[in-house]
Amino acid sequence: MGLNLEQIQRVPTITKEKFLREYVALQKPVVIEHLIEDWPAYQKWNLDYINELAGDKTVPLYDDRPITSERKFNEPHTSMKMSEYIDLLNEGSTNYRIFLYNLLKEVPKLQKDFRYPNIGLKFMKRLPFLFFGGSGSKVFMHYDIDFANIFHFHFHGEKQCILFPPSETKYLYKVPHALISHQEIDFTNPDIEKWPALKKAKGYITNLKHGETLYMPEGYWHQMTYLTPGFSMSIRSVPKKMSNFAKATYNVFFMRHFDNFMRKMRGQKWIEYKNTEAIRRTNKTNNV
Repeated sequence: MGLNLEQIQRVPTITKEKFLREYVALQKPVVIEHLIEDWPAYQKWNLDYINELAGDKTVPLYDDRPITSERKFNEPHTSMKMSEYIDLLNEGSTNYRIFLYNLLKEVPKLQKDFRYPNIGLKFMKRLPFLFFGGSGSKVFMHYDIDFANIFHFHFHGEKQCILFPPSETKYLYKVPHALISHQEIDFTNPDIEKWPALKKAKGYITNLKHGETLYMPEGYWHQMTYLTPGFSMSIRSVPKKMSNFAKATYNVFFMRHFDNFMRKMRGQKWIEYKNTEAIRRTNKTNNV
């Protein structure tokens, strides 16, 4: 038995009014298939083009090793030239990913290749991030610290996206004082006997291809698997719900500082405590 996932609704194009009414107001994800076909990036953005413009840049790389007291969720594991990394991608599967990298700041020419969609959301213009991954590389299940509305544009190849709304948090073995699910869970092929609460979770799934746009509502959990080498860009809009804005404020100004303090005080014991509590609390809440 696998996860209870339904396909994310898809539309070829959409008006601003319909998007706000049927997806933002209802906090439902959607894939817009042809939103960015008028961008230069739609024609130009592939790994060869990135290599041509940014091959000499040193980029931070992440893999799928577990978080420890020494290394946080958003701390890179190594670095290399972008050209070397793209060579790795082209050679075959690699676990190394580029995560939350502001390549657009490093290579301003890329900024001319896209524009912010006129879709009814006010986007944070200084925060377009790029994400790269090799075939088979995975991003573990998490939600974003700022509870933003996210537009996720995919380029070059195909990636699988699994989403859960915030309402399903109680089933996902959330790690206390963190933004992640228990890292031992493989959401692409979960062991339901080991993680029984997952049976109750209802989520969404889709495969994104070149030029497609995924809208992820506020606070949605997301896990990505690169089916082929490729990359994506995300832009963000602040949460509209006051409750989510309050949660974002708590995360940014208290939770992450408390977690960092406890890491320093207790080290790996703090990480082990949180992982144990993720299991205990979830199973107790769900009587499993």
